[in-house]
Amino acid sequence: MFRNVCAFLFSLFIVSTVISQDWNGIPVPAILEGDDTWVLQTDVSDDFNYSAPASSKGSTFLGKWDDWYHNPWSGPGSTEWSRTHSSVSGGELKLTASRYQTNKVNAGIIHSNQTVQFPVYIEAKVKIMNSVLANGAWLLSPDDTQEIDFMEGYGADFSESANEDLTWWAQRMHISHHVFIRSPFQDWQPNEFGSGPGNPSIHPTWITRNDGAGNILWKDNYHTYGVYWKDPWHLYYFIDGIQVTKREGKDQIDPVFFTNSRTPGDSNDDTRTGLSKAMDIIFSVEEQGWRTANGKSVIPTDTELANTVNHTMRIDWIRTYKPNSSLSVNDLNKRVVVEMHPNPSNGIVKLDSNSLIKNINCFDIKGQLVVSENYNDASVVFNIEKLVKGIYLLKIYSENGMLSYKKLIKN
Repeated sequence: MFRNVCAFLFSLFIVSTVISQDWNGIPVPAILEGDDTWVLQTDVSDDFNYSAPASSKGSTFLGKWDDWYHNPWSGPGSTEWSRTHSSVSGGELKLTASRYQTNKVNAGIIHSNQTVQFPVYIEAKVKIMNSVLANGAWLLSPDDTQEIDFMEGYGADFSESANEDLTWWAQRMHISHHVFIRSPFQDWQPNEFGSGPGNPSIHPTWITRNDGAGNILWKDNYHTYGVYWKDPWHLYYFIDGIQVTKREGKDQIDPVFFTNSRTPGDSNDDTRTGLSKAMDIIFSVEEQGWRTANGKSVIPTDTELANTVNHTMRIDWIRTYKPNSSLSVNDLNKRVVVEMHPNPSNGIVKLDSNSLIKNINCFDIKGQLVVSENYNDASVVFNIEKLVKGIYLLKIYSENGMLSYKKLIKN
């Protein structure tokens, strides 16, 4: 009896922990004009409250993500990206790193199945590794010519391989963007103190935060990192709900004319389009190759990589919003709004939608399909009486093929 009570209390603790990781109640810090409102984009948002084992991630994960880079590239520097170094458990996406061969690093990376494009606000809650490896949350166009990095951090404050104090790196979060010409390869991004005319130092790309006792180490806690990609010429970056830097105008976004629609890089032919292309969302861990200290490469040693806890990047959630005014009437009509009650439930759950519900697939926390029901109504009853207690994900299909996701708790 005591064992059962303890198990029940433990399950309540797990449920409470998972629920607390959601972004519900956290306002979007980017302010819209007039009466415009933010609309959640469910196909590129994820609270990771399900299970996706590293070797077999299941339909819930694979419906939104691919566990690889968005093009056939194995990684920079000594990095060898690996599909088995990403997983979802405990309400988090986890990207890990380990030794590969003699001097290479296996690491995790994922990218979204759907692209995003301005105007859009994207924010993720992340805890970076206690490692010299780079941890990133970024956007990249499928042709690799436009990039927005809304979080790039190096967690460890010491390098065993270089025997060097890296506190400077551990105290700074890199926030920036790139424009590229692929052939011959050229890459431009704002430097540490900004770039362009006027006084660029007011828009840093390396962000520090002082807690009164000195600059914090970003690896020590979870933080939210967000970007409001307003249009091709305006980027506003946020950490923990506070705007920390921005880029505005052609001379801060593309002073080198790399985004010219004709003759990229030719300043005599100003056809710049700015950051205009749709982009994939990417989370990654990598050894970038260029970092050195005292002439020695900053690469994790075997001893460092053996510490899996220190080499796990944790993503609690990612949420993506578009302004209501940017959505077409067709988009709004297609958007599935589903109300579900009661939740938690021990048997019958009612779902009411603004669209005909055609199918509901119910997945357990391991990502296994446990119930599938077909409907043809905007108000349906879903029976979970035979399910065991726990957390489930409902994948709801509407008449126009749009999806909605709902977390359900069986008590």
